[in-house]
Formats: sequence, C-alpha cells, structure tokens
Amino acid sequence: MTQEPRYLDYTPAPSGSKHEDGTPLLNRYSTVLTRGHDSPGAQAMLYAAGVPDRNAMKKSPQVGVASVWWEGNPCNMHLLDLAKTVKKSVADKGLIAWQYNTIGVSDAITMGTEGMRFSLQTRELIADSVETVTCAQYHDACIAIPGCDKNMPGVVMGMARHNRPSIMIYGGTIAVGYSSLLRKPINISTCFEAAGAYAYNTLRQPNDGGDTSKTKDEIIEDLERHACPGAGACGGMFTANTMATAIESMGLSLPGSSSTPAESPSKMRECVKAADAIQVCLEQDITPCKLLTKRSFENALVMTMALGGSTNGILHFLAMARTAEVDLTLDDVQRVSNKIPFIADLAPSGKYYMADLYQIGGIPSVQKLLIAAGLLDGDIPTVTGKTLAQNVESFPSLPQDQVIIRPLDNPIKATGHLQILRGNLAPGGAVAKITGKEGLKFTGKARVFNKENQLNDALTQGKIPRDENLVLIVRYEGPKGGPGMPEQLKSSAALMGAKLTNVALITDGRYSGASHGFIVGHIVPEAAVGGPIAVVRDGDVVTINAETNELSMDVSDAEIQERLNNWQPPKPQVTRGVLAKYAKLVGDASHGAMTDLF
Repeated sequence: MTQEPRYLDYTPAPSGSKHEDGTPLLNRYSTVLTRGHDSPGAQAMLYAAGVPDRNAMKKSPQVGVASVWWEGNPCNMHLLDLAKTVKKSVADKGLIAWQYNTIGVSDAITMGTEGMRFSLQTRELIADSVETVTCAQYHDACIAIPGCDKNMPGVVMGMARHNRPSIMIYGGTIAVGYSSLLRKPINISTCFEAAGAYAYNTLRQPNDGGDTSKTKDEIIEDLERHACPGAGACGGMFTANTMATAIESMGLSLPGSSSTPAESPSKMRECVKAADAIQVCLEQDITPCKLLTKRSFENALVMTMALGGSTNGILHFLAMARTAEVDLTLDDVQRVSNKIPFIADLAPSGKYYMADLYQIGGIPSVQKLLIAAGLLDGDIPTVTGKTLAQNVESFPSLPQDQVIIRPLDNPIKATGHLQILRGNLAPGGAVAKITGKEGLKFTGKARVFNKENQLNDALTQGKIPRDENLVLIVRYEGPKGGPGMPEQLKSSAALMGAKLTNVALITDGRYSGASHGFIVGHIVPEAAVGGPIAVVRDGDVVTINAETNELSMDVSDAEIQERLNNWQPPKPQVTRGVLAKYAKLVGDASHGAMTDLF
C-alpha cells in the first residue's frame, strides 16, 4: 500500500528549468501563480502588494521574510528592524521579498505563572505559520528571523515541512547587565535566583569593603532594573543561544549568526549577507531537508554538550528531526554525551556570557577548535554553498590566553552534562542536567508537589528545610498534564538562590536553559497518562545516578503496579481553547512533544 503523504504535494518546476529566454527558472513555486495569465486574480493582488512590473512578475523568485516580531519582549522587539534590512537586501538582488510575522511568548515574563503553559505550544504555532504562509502564497524561499527560545525550532520545523530554500537569522544575544549594588555582571537568571535568596533572607551585598547598607528590596529592584540592558535573547547558554548555536552548526545559518550580539552592527551586516546566501540556495537548490541530516543533528548535539546547553535542546532536536524524517533518539543523545567533553565556562553554571564569547571569536572559533579535534563534522553542507569547515576557515582560532573555553584535555567535565536517565521512575526516559559541580549521584526522600505553583509557594514561604536530603517531585506538568509542559526556572533558580544544596528537583515538566543544579526533567511517561511518577509518595527514597544513568525509587515493581491500579487520572485542567487542543494532540517528551500525528 502506498503511504499517504504527510504534507500536500507542492511539486515545483524541475530543478534546472529555464525561462523562455534561457535564464534559470528560480521562481519554481511562485510560477504557478505568475506564469502567463493562468491566475489573473492572483497577479492583480500581487501587483497591488508591490510587484513592480511584468518582468518581475514572470521571473523574480518570491522570498518570505518571516520574523517572530513583537514588542513586549527584548528577545523579539528588534526583529522587525532586522526583517526590513533583509527585505531591502533581497530586493536589491532583484528578488521579491514579502515580510510577515508570527507570534511568540516570552518565557522570562511568563515564568512561574499560568502564562508559561502557552510557551512550548508556540513552537508548533510558529511552525504552522511558516508552513502556512510559505505554501499558501507559493513562496520560493524563506528567510526566518527568530529571537526567543521556541522561535528557533519553530521556524526550522516550518522550513522542514515546506522544504524550500531557507535561511535562519538569529536575532542575537543580549548585552551583559551589571549590578552596581552586587558589583558584578548579571543577567535574567540572576533575578530568578535572587527570588530564592530574598525568600530565605540571604540576599545581601558582598562584604568586600564597599557599601553594604542596601536592603534586600533595594538590591532586588536594582537587579530588576539592570539585568536586561536592551534587545536580544537571554545572554547565557540558555535555550535561545543553545538552539541558535546548534542550528548554525547544522548549516542553516550564516557563520557567526548565533554569537553575534543583537544590537551590534555585525548583526545588520548579517541581514544584508542573507540575500546573497538565499540566492545561492535558490541557484543550487539547497533545501532544509538536505541540511537536516543525521550528521548535522550529531553536530547539534556535539555543540550542545561542549558548551553546556539547555535540556530544552534535546526536546527540540527530537522534534526537528522527526519533522525532517531523520531517525534521532534519546540513545543518540547519550552516545554523543558519552564522548564530548563539557568545556565552556558559560552561564548558567559558569561565569561568562555569549557576548563575552563573541569578543574572542564567537561560535565559529569554537567550531574551528572542535573540527580540528575531529569532534565536529566540518564536511556537512551549509546555506552558503560551502561546507561548515570552509565557512569557519577564515575565522581566528581562540586566543591562547582566553579563559571561557577550556582546553579539550582539561575540561570542566570529561563527558556531556546532559544525561539520559531511565529506571522505574522514568521507564520511557528522562533528561538530566548535571555538570558535575553538584556531584554525580543524589539520594533523598521524596517530597511531592502536584503542580509547580505548590513548590513555588513552599519556597516563597521558606518551607523547604536544609537539614535532610530531599528529592522534590513536581508532577502533572508534562505536555498533556500541564498542559503545555511549563518551564520551572522559578523554582530551580529559587533553590540556587536560597543555597538549598540538600535538594534535587525532578519533574515530568521541563526547565529553562537558565536552570542549573541537580535537576531532572522530561520524565516519560508523564503523570497525567499514568506514569510511575504519578504514584510516588512523600518519604519514598529516590536515587538519581548520572554514573549508571538511573532514576529510580526504592519501591518494588509489585508495589508500583498496585499503586497504579488504584490511581485515578485527574480531570483535565483545560477543556477548551488552544491548550485543550494541544493536550489532545501532543506526544511524549521522549519523542519531542510534537503535535504532528505519526
């Protein structure tokens, strides 16, 4: 039996086709609307929208310029200006550019609130938007400009669905903030960690001979005012920078895109260069699914492990791979983690930020190091028409005296910080973020919270004690149960700020890239569908072991089964609207938490 196609068949004119005058036919999709007078209504609308003349109508490729722009978030607020620059540069090449926007959600603004439940599903909405406009309007190519966490995988998934020549321009990283009261560089995660210090009364100025007279209210207000000094995505190796770095290492972005600061002149120059690159992609028929291969996904994993990237990256790589029909599994994640050293002293667990890395050569210089060491595949093709190794050849090597990237023979951790755990608490897998700074094994008594807000309340009220090892369990926060699999930075950062080193945190939800500590997320099966995490009880002894890759509770299989037999699923929290639709369609985290039906 012939398998049904996943997407509509938008078969373009064959590659290498020519116009009547012998020039290459690069408008292979839009020609459906613009050839002859088959679609006079469409052509009338296109003239009204700005197509200048008959020659442009017949011959010029149409390029969608898709920005995830909106004003209420520093990650996204500058993307419209970047898109205007892209549009002009594309038009200057004789192509037709059409700007459009899709929606986003600010993770940092919604963190710890019910609004965070809408975050992950925006990845699907963004992918849907890019696919919808590109296919409906018969665009020949796409240049997407994302800024915040879910933006990057969203646009790449949309690109993989329509599979037309495409480039991603990362909106760029934010500048580093500075607190004159704490007398140190700060970023958004400093604010979340300060919340824990505030609650546990440990928020105070350093005793270094300077002014120590400020109250904790004055200190936290100073952090709020200065943590985010302008446009750009969160500055550490959080999810946005993780995804941008990975996608550049997969060949879908121009060299340096992921480390170029948002407000630098270099970012505008990148937008101009994108026009040349999209021309190359059109001429050479370089499409996303030719770049999204098993080799390129391995590159994404290598960069994520080497730089200390976000657990969210795993969720997104799995979803991007399935969209592009690439066989990527949690076992691949663990295999790469086992061989790649963690070498970057970058926030959240380290001292430096992406803006600092940019000053010493940026991501291309790190890629150059890893290619030379045989850890990164430099032979993969890219949107420039060159290989990854050729793209970074002209970039400088990392300076001998720099301290951000450790030598490969003297890493922070000999293997990757992201570990795939399984056991009787996570038979379908879980993702742990363990840098080694907190140790590699933790055992403690379970303290169970059925929602994140219950743990947040306990932390705000100072009810998590310091005198015994505890494994805090937050459940019913998975893709279906949340619904929406919200990030739990508010709680994980509060634990760090309060210096509660006697606790670990596990959840069927997920974490922000800014989270660090002894944390495990993405537990599958989730509680809402009857996973074992649903029947953990206060006092059960839980062990997290990153050496044996186990996550287990000291409860027999028979006891777990008996508890599950007596378990009743909770009523859905949401029964209408976008989250209800999401909960009905979404799959588990070990397969990317996708809404596509496979």
